[in-house]
Amino acid sequence: MIVDAQVHIWAANRKDRPWPDRHKAHRDPPIEAEELLNTMQHSGVDRAILVPPSWEGERNDVCLAAAQKYPDRFAVMGRFDPTLPASRELIKDWKEQPGMLGLRFTFHRPFLQPLLTEGIVDWLWPQAEKAQVPIMIYLPQALMPLIDRIAERHPGLNLIMDHLGMTQGKGAEAFAGLQHLLDLAKRPNIAIKLSSIPMVMDEPWPYPSAIPYLKRVYEAFGPKRMFWATDWSRLPCSYHQSLTQYSEQSPWLSPSDKDWILGRGICQWLDWPIQ
Repeated sequence: MIVDAQVHIWAANRKDRPWPDRHKAHRDPPIEAEELLNTMQHSGVDRAILVPPSWEGERNDVCLAAAQKYPDRFAVMGRFDPTLPASRELIKDWKEQPGMLGLRFTFHRPFLQPLLTEGIVDWLWPQAEKAQVPIMIYLPQALMPLIDRIAERHPGLNLIMDHLGMTQGKGAEAFAGLQHLLDLAKRPNIAIKLSSIPMVMDEPWPYPSAIPYLKRVYEAFGPKRMFWATDWSRLPCSYHQSLTQYSEQSPWLSPSDKDWILGRGICQWLDWPIQ
């Protein structure tokens, strides 16, 4: 079972479904479900976790429609605006939506960080823990101590740190704060997503200089809490190369390690049963 732990799909910006005035998409035209399925098929990837992109606003409709059309292939980590009072009523029934596995929030941009640093989303963690809704989080490595405290207070809440917390820089600069991420490994309810490596390397695939950093992550978290993901829409190498970086180009990983990293781990973490 090979599972891509993060891919964005979306619809075009149009008058009947306009995007908010925020950021540009990773690419034009949009990635649609059928294109993603074809790409997955070519590389032997069985499933993908769909993550609605920020440029569409607080929408889950495109991803949920794909997951409901292809329930054996797609599931969704959705989004809502945590500052709206109405959002507090959504948690308890969040996973009742067919295809929905959890939530994903981004705090990597400076204007988003007060949501965490000023406690604006503090209401979210106990409610998500109670409802057993796992959460993916993207934030800078320097803010990882905040996540450490959240994970300690809410041991029943499964968290995933996206992109190894790498938000800026290339090569060694991107990994400068890695220890902040590694310090989270002591919390058994925290896992990490390996989706950032191709985007931050200053060398071509298969990124040999990334191996020492990956081994540090492996030693801290172990294979059951490390999840392969492409984040395909901003990938500088091919989809297939992103997969073979771990399936073929990492001989230091055992077959069992690869089984967990390439799919079994994310399915278990998000409670997406493997048939």
